Amino acid sequence: MPQGMEPEAKKYLFKVLNSLCFGLLWLTLNVLGGLYWGYAIIEDRLSIFNILFFTWFVLSLVALLYYYYRLWKK
Repeated sequence: MPQGMEPEAKKYLFKVLNSLCFGLLWLTLNVLGGLYWGYAIIEDRLSIFNILFFTWFVLSLVALLYYYYRLWKK
């Protein structure tokens, strides 16, 4: 009797773990940059750092969703 997982279950688990890890990494980087360093907080007026952060946020979200689409399409 062979030991280990079935190949289909292993591929599915790999997809789930990849999705979770990349999602948590994206979330951590955006919370760190936005809240901890304060780039998402608009105080007196909109600064160039706020604009750069929100641009990064939207572009990285689009990239993450595209990665999810390609990963789960297989």
